[in-house]
Amino acid sequence: MKPFARLASALALTALLAAAADAEPKLGLQTWTCRNMTFEQVVDFAVKHKIKYLQMIGKHMDPNAPAAENLAKKAVLDQHGLVCYTFGVAGTSMDKEKNRKLFEFARLIGCKVIVVEPRNMAEWDNLEELVKEYDIKLAIHNHGITSVYGNPETVKALLAKRDKRIGACIDIGHVSGAGFDVAKVFNDYNGRVYDLHLKDKKVEKADGKDVVLDVEIGTGIANYKGLFAELKKAKWDGVMAIETDNQGFAKEPTEFVEKAAKFFKANVK
Repeated sequence: MKPFARLASALALTALLAAAADAEPKLGLQTWTCRNMTFEQVVDFAVKHKIKYLQMIGKHMDPNAPAAENLAKKAVLDQHGLVCYTFGVAGTSMDKEKNRKLFEFARLIGCKVIVVEPRNMAEWDNLEELVKEYDIKLAIHNHGITSVYGNPETVKALLAKRDKRIGACIDIGHVSGAGFDVAKVFNDYNGRVYDLHLKDKKVEKADGKDVVLDVEIGTGIANYKGLFAELKKAKWDGVMAIETDNQGFAKEPTEFVEKAAKFFKANVK
């Protein structure tokens, strides 16, 4: 190998090793946390809290809105250094052309991942076709144990049969509230986790039944210590989006988000 070629190869290797060493999760915001705000207020909130990566709900960026409207919103995000890295949980159907609107929207604004939770398993055939056509990933969201994807084994079985670009959006709170170890679930999905919802839950008894409640992140039952260890081991560099289902936190989310960001920064290294 000639000296110049050896130098170029060494520099390339150094760059790759540096990138791998720097690989770590990024902090984001699921705008369901700010569901009582307008799009403009969400932008101001994200700028104030220095959160670059936003996962938008339909109230803030609607895939069915005119392209001009969504491009105008993207321009506002660009102006403030913000990125709509994904959106959801997006509704899907058996109608492939309706689902196509999600992929057109994602391509329009530059999203690489769409978060979905199809109620009908038969929808996956047309969704997989669209994944292949657009080369855009889908991430399966989970709600509680009684929901379609509440049991991680259901997600694992689906992933085993589908295109590699179909993966998971692990809602840490819901996985934990359903009684599963989120660190194990992340590991079991074998590199197919494309998004994480930064959330925490606790379980209380009420009238002899388990009631799952949203709490401040890091104060609930989620195995965050184990999860962050797995993320580091996997060099996972996706987004962990702060989210809450708690109506009280959502009414005025400043303190909740500040504490969540502090918890994230303390544990991500």
